[in-house]
Formats: sequence, C-alpha cells, structure tokens
Amino acid sequence: MILGAVLAGGLSSRFGSDKALAEFGGHTLIALAVDMLSGWSEKVVVVGRETAPAPTLPDWPRPGMGPLGGLAAALHAARDEDYEFVLSCGVDAVSLPPDLPALLGPAPACLAQQPVIGIWPASAWEALEDLLRSDERHAMRGFAERIGARLVEIPETIANVNTPGDLAALQAARPARD
Repeated sequence: MILGAVLAGGLSSRFGSDKALAEFGGHTLIALAVDMLSGWSEKVVVVGRETAPAPTLPDWPRPGMGPLGGLAAALHAARDEDYEFVLSCGVDAVSLPPDLPALLGPAPACLAQQPVIGIWPASAWEALEDLLRSDERHAMRGFAERIGARLVEIPETIANVNTPGDLAALQAARPARD
C-alpha cells in the first residue's frame, strides 16, 4: 500500500505569499498535488500545514527542516499505519508524468531533476531520522544516496514553481481549452 505525501511546509519566501493557495487552471496548487497523488495512493496526507484538502501532519521532528522534515513525518505515518511506501511530491507539483509510479518503481527512487518527487520504503524512516539528527547537510538528494535510491532521469521537465512569474509562465504555456 502507498501513502501519498504532499510536502507543503515551506515558507514560500520566493513566492511572496502562500504558494499552496495560488491557483493554476482554477485549482489551488495544494488541491492539484493532492488530486494527482490520490490516483496512485490509498491515502494522501499533506505535511507541514494545519489545513489542507486532505489529512494533515506536522513536519518531523519540527517545522523548518525542509522537505526532509515533511518526508520524515510521512514515513512515520506510513510505518504506524502499515503502508509499505510513501509517494512524495512538493506542493507545487502542477504536472507529473501519468506513469510516475511505474517510472519510479521499484522503491526507493526519485526524480533526478526534483528528488522531492519520489517513492520511499516506509522502512527508511530510521535512516532519515539518523540524517536529521546528524550534522550532515539535510538534502533530499543526500537522503536518496544514503538509502541507495535510484535517481530517475525523465525526458520532460517537471515545473518548479518558486515565484509568481514561474506560475504565470506555466499558465501562459498551458493549452487553451475549448
């Protein structure tokens, strides 16, 4: 079983406002991310927020740990609720490949261009706890390397929304609907 985890605990400092509530195609970014993961997961949680269109979890061990704090909370929940894997993405994942689980399988694996998008065995929680308690740099790619995750290259570019300009460019590039 797969637990989907939308990592949404960032400060949106480059965006200038709450990025999760920004809209793309008439939907908030957080709702789009939850909807995408819902198609591949038995349950979806949003980590790092108090309110969301799915159950929420606080970052672990505390806020401000970056994406790894969100992933740690999701891995703890997966372990506690008997999920085998966590499929993660950032709150700004407006478009993911339709065959994402197949691209990433078998776990552990993440996208090379955006390692926050990955599939992680629930059993990796201990390795992540060790990393977060260490003086090592707390980075998704470093965690992926630590647990032997494959870095998956894909031909398409995954949008990374950091600023309102990034979102505007995505809106402009979106095909018009009849």
